[in-house]
Amino acid sequence: QGRSEDGKTAYDTCVYSTYEIERIVRLAYEFALKRRKKVTVVDKANVLATSRLWREVSKEIAKDYPDVTTEFLFVDNAAMRIIQWPKDFDVLVTENMFGDILTDEGSVITGSLGMLPSASIGEHTSVFEPIHGSWPQAAGKDIANPLATVLSAAMMLEYAFNLKDEALLIREAVEA
Repeated sequence: QGRSEDGKTAYDTCVYSTYEIERIVRLAYEFALKRRKKVTVVDKANVLATSRLWREVSKEIAKDYPDVTTEFLFVDNAAMRIIQWPKDFDVLVTENMFGDILTDEGSVITGSLGMLPSASIGEHTSVFEPIHGSWPQAAGKDIANPLATVLSAAMMLEYAFNLKDEALLIREAVEA
């Protein structure tokens, strides 16, 4: 990313390797096997070269998971469908910028950005936190809803430590 010397031109570069795409798409399929067995790959393959690579790699990986339904959506269509039919989705996999936008959009369904847990799954380390991050601007104001943090802890128990019963207890407590 950068800008011209006169500041009147700016550019960003999006780069993904096959290895990076394979790693995250395989994780999506592994999660789908434990859920409703559906993966939606979100891209902009009609416009972006990186998205075309995501789609190509995802199609190859899908062959290794015949029990999982695979759907491909352009990001603009996915954005509309998330609002219209959120229950139609199970596991979405996409590149970082699209994912950031779609998770914030999805928060509208719950009524608040503060209600959604998230997980950034790494090869050696994972981070479980609300989709809004730590929100330091709310410190000391008694305005933050802690449910996304609590639900992120439930995700950590389930996905990082395979403690499904304990995670369920947390989700049931939040529901109550």
